[in-house]
Amino acid sequence: MNKVSDVLIIGGGIIGLSLAIELKLRSVKVTVLSRDFQEAATHAAAGMLAPQAEKIPPSPMLDLCLKSRAIYADWVRKLEEITGLETGYWPCGILAPVYDVGEILPTNQVWLNQLEIQQHQPGLSSEVVGGWWYPDDGQVDNRALARCLWMAAQLLGIEVLEGVAATEFVRENQQIKYLKTSRGDWQAERYVLATGAWSQELLPVPVYPKKGQMLSVQVDSSSQALNHVLFGDETYIVPRKDGRIVIGATSENVGFTPNNTAAGIQQLLSGATRLYPPLKNLPIVEFWWGFRPATPDELPILGTSAYENLTLATGHYRNGILLAPITALLIADLLEKQKPDLLLKHFHYTRFSEN
Repeated sequence: MNKVSDVLIIGGGIIGLSLAIELKLRSVKVTVLSRDFQEAATHAAAGMLAPQAEKIPPSPMLDLCLKSRAIYADWVRKLEEITGLETGYWPCGILAPVYDVGEILPTNQVWLNQLEIQQHQPGLSSEVVGGWWYPDDGQVDNRALARCLWMAAQLLGIEVLEGVAATEFVRENQQIKYLKTSRGDWQAERYVLATGAWSQELLPVPVYPKKGQMLSVQVDSSSQALNHVLFGDETYIVPRKDGRIVIGATSENVGFTPNNTAAGIQQLLSGATRLYPPLKNLPIVEFWWGFRPATPDELPILGTSAYENLTLATGHYRNGILLAPITALLIADLLEKQKPDLLLKHFHYTRFSEN
């Protein structure tokens, strides 16, 4: 039996690693078990920090997202100081162009008419009639962030074990007694489930995979400069500082069916080149896909579970990158104080059995 004295986190994606680092900085002994770091939803994201561009309505979810966005700059700065690596954090603002003036809604956000939005971002389609400007939204390079988190965990002395498949929670009364894995049994005082789209393999929680296909193109020095994230109805287009432009993403209920498809890539290219025609002549660099952890209401599952020593941090769907810092903070507080933040009650797993 492998024994871990304080906390065992199952899942080595952005949520699991962010929580592990937060706990370690509070002097908690923590171990992370990761089946495959490269398959985490982190690698399938575009890294948008877009609670306003996503038009999340006033709700506890919007509150959670805005709280996380507010602490993002300090959070990534801390990670960069620990590791010496860049995360690609860029508070560049997000433009949300529209093709139909009927989409204009009363709001306290900044509306740009057709002339203004073309001045703000030259090269947009002539079909664009205007759009919203969200100056407080931004982006982070999801892959750079993942590398930074992994390195921070190593430098802080967190035990991160790669290639470990968790297979079963062994339960006794209302407690997790130990965890069975492909590399033996693991025991801890407390456990955290952060396995994303694979959560149902260990616990009957309503989390299921939604496949997202993506691609990237490369800008050369003669290309039209894209200075802002473009968040359209059909696609999003995310420029990186290194000249790459990430285009995403499909949202497919196909289980864990792998691979890019012709239909998926066609959908992305059609939507992206309609919105921003200069993309048509840029070379494609890469195609990839991943699985986002969705829930029936598209909200995360956070907080206590049916077992006294098991905490849940899963189901972040499209917002795992954005919500990583606030999830780490709230779950670490819960584990230390055993008293949940009032915001967590809105994301408790029991909401799915209340109706």
